[in-house]
This record gives sequence, C-alpha cells and structure tokens, in this order.
Amino acid sequence: MELSLLWNGFKGFAQRVGRRTARTPLLLYYVLKSDETSMRDKAIIYAALGYLLLPIDVIPIRKFGIFGWTDEYLSIQVVFDRMEKYITPKMYADAERQLNEWNL
Repeated sequence: MELSLLWNGFKGFAQRVGRRTARTPLLLYYVLKSDETSMRDKAIIYAALGYLLLPIDVIPIRKFGIFGWTDEYLSIQVVFDRMEKYITPKMYADAERQLNEWNL
C-alpha cells in the first residue's frame, strides 16, 4: 500500500470517527513518512493502518456494532505504544494542523 493510498483513506476515516479517534492513526502516518523510522517499524505501521482503512475486518462493525471497532482500536493502540518513541513535537503540530484543515 502506497503512502498516497493511505492518505486518501484518512480523510474519509477521520470524518467518520472524529478528531480524537483520528489523531492516533494520523500520527502513525507521520511516523511512517519519517526517515528516522526503521523499515521494520514502517512495515508494522503499514499493517496496522492498512487493517484500519481496508474493508476487511475480523470483527465486522456492521454485525457487532461498537464492538466491531475493538480489533482496529487494539491494533492501532499497540502499534502506537511501540512507535511513540518516534513521534516529534512537529508531528503533533502537523497532525493538529491537518485535523483543523479537515474541520475536525
């Protein structure tokens, strides 16, 4: 999955889930773009963000309602906790600026 494909999926996702929920995967996107992030960690981020944005789901939201978000939430949170070491103040500022641009 290319970065542009991830980026295109983000806006629609962010508008569906809101600012607070969109912030964490958006920060992971900025970590993914960073030259400081190892290739191994980039692969992990790609997997988590791909799972979040692709229509394939282990626990379907349509069938299980709010509980259908459990697998996405856990995968993003586990990866975020591991990648937090890469997040810079500039990434936080960029994420906030982008969320503002999307009117979230």
